[in-house]
Amino acid sequence: MRDIYDLGNELLIIATDRISAFDYILPDTISDKGIILNQISAYWFDQTASIIPNHIISTDVNEFPQDIRDVSDDIQKRSMLVKKAEKFPIECIVRGYITGSGWKDYKKTGKVCGIQLPEGIIESEKLPEPLFAPSTKAEKGHDENISFEEMSHIVDPLIAEKIREISLQLYSFAHDILMEKNIILADTKFEFGLYNNEIILIDEIFTPDSSRFWDKDEHEPGKSQKSFDKQFVRDYLISKGIQNKVNIAADDEILHLPENIIDRTREKYMQAYTSITGKTSL
Repeated sequence: MRDIYDLGNELLIIATDRISAFDYILPDTISDKGIILNQISAYWFDQTASIIPNHIISTDVNEFPQDIRDVSDDIQKRSMLVKKAEKFPIECIVRGYITGSGWKDYKKTGKVCGIQLPEGIIESEKLPEPLFAPSTKAEKGHDENISFEEMSHIVDPLIAEKIREISLQLYSFAHDILMEKNIILADTKFEFGLYNNEIILIDEIFTPDSSRFWDKDEHEPGKSQKSFDKQFVRDYLISKGIQNKVNIAADDEILHLPENIIDRTREKYMQAYTSITGKTSL
């Protein structure tokens, strides 16, 4: 979760340690989560700059405007100064393996986002080829999976074609790199915007909050997989019965996390950071 500040022609994005699950912002934070996610994004924005330009102006607080530098101790390593782009209202999702909402759709209809798939695919199996599966970008509530044709009614058809092509290229690029690091990139999402009449990559990229990472050695199709993200948090909340409750207050005890869940979740994020960047410290 991030705080975004409008600076006129630029935006300041600060990645916080807050965490959400089941559409609730939890009262407890995950230490260093914001730094970890910000550093992973910065790594990938640099790696993919030859494929598509991105929104980063600087990740060095010393290059930020002076009034921001005055509070730099609070935002060091967890902030980005970025270009203010006109955001397309689409989540550009690429699925290389069938899981999550894609698996649910396939079981019901044999399709994912209107794309017909072969019969007999099992959960967590690698798809014959990566699928571009867009969704709406909801300001409130849940995003909704849509077909590429529906997406082309929301954004210009030529732009839709272009960002589909770029999304698939980005996925394949990162998938191959991560396989060498013993990580499976099961699926991921991108966001794009228009800046000076050019399509650029914005938001975050290939983080545990925007992607589903699996351990290559533990991959076993036919069931759900353990992932490098906040699954410990989701599993804990499910065990406490969160899915059976409605209208949960922000201070409800069910939303509080015990220390062991917080620590194990941080370990997962840190494991992803180290595996991806090769660095062992932040």
